[in-house]
Amino acid sequence: MGFDSINKVESAQKILDIALKRISKVVFKKQRGDELSKAKKKELVRFDVVNQNVHASLFRVIRDFPALDNLTEFYSELLKASLDYDKLKQSLGAVNWADKQARSLVIKYKKKSLAANTQEQLPRLRREYLGRLASVLKQVDKNLSYLEESRKILKGFPVIKSMFTVCIAGFPNVGKSTLLGKITTSKPKIKDYAFTTKTLNLGYIKEDDVQVQVIDTPGTLARPDRMNNIEKQAYLAIKYQADLVVFVFDPTDTYSISMQEQLLEIVKKYRKPIIFYVSKTDIADKEKSERLVLNYDAFTDPAILKKEISSKA
Repeated sequence: MGFDSINKVESAQKILDIALKRISKVVFKKQRGDELSKAKKKELVRFDVVNQNVHASLFRVIRDFPALDNLTEFYSELLKASLDYDKLKQSLGAVNWADKQARSLVIKYKKKSLAANTQEQLPRLRREYLGRLASVLKQVDKNLSYLEESRKILKGFPVIKSMFTVCIAGFPNVGKSTLLGKITTSKPKIKDYAFTTKTLNLGYIKEDDVQVQVIDTPGTLARPDRMNNIEKQAYLAIKYQADLVVFVFDPTDTYSISMQEQLLEIVKKYRKPIIFYVSKTDIADKEKSERLVLNYDAFTDPAILKKEISSKA
């Protein structure tokens, strides 16, 4: 599922301005009948042009956003962790209401225009219609604004494919993104400080007929009761997407081994198969690294780890 196809959500004033601009470009065909009849036909065209453009703008918003009740568990939970779910749902409902109100207004004012007795009534009715339409749109302007904010966040959601999936877990700055870059085709941005990964990074292992999706989860702290949104993404990926977890141990003094083992106990609660990898062995204390490798039957060579992952897919 991808969210990057959601179009920009325009403000209420912008939606109205676009519709009004289209009126100025309307080319009227020659009409038969008396002057009043001709004027009425032109007015009906103007009403339809405004209505069609406002409807197109509002309907596109409703169409582009995913059906919230049909999301997978992973995306549903990810959305709730990143946005105000109720506010998002209310905003979409408000836009739908505005669309219905706009369509009701155009029907009402087309009838009034057809019933007009003089040409002078027609511009007044048009102004009245546009004023009421502007009022309807203004009522949902805050909703449109929130949907635009939401669109920007949803655009950053990862596209998770339906295939054998491995999640790389561990504390911040322990080498998860580096490992992702070594075993997949992904080229993640890596910096030498904690919490570099702000979302889920994806890569793929392709060997012969084997295809594996690998997710580099954001650096996670062992504090399930106080997770921020970045940490929640990691847990959701493991909970809903992982067929296998690669737990990365860092033998340097960035985090104590006991702290990393506490995090491991939390990961184990999701009851997913786990294999272990020890990073930074070239700069870490040799004895500490060897103890981790022995205790957890862990890998230190990314190439061998890659083969082990492929064998389990």
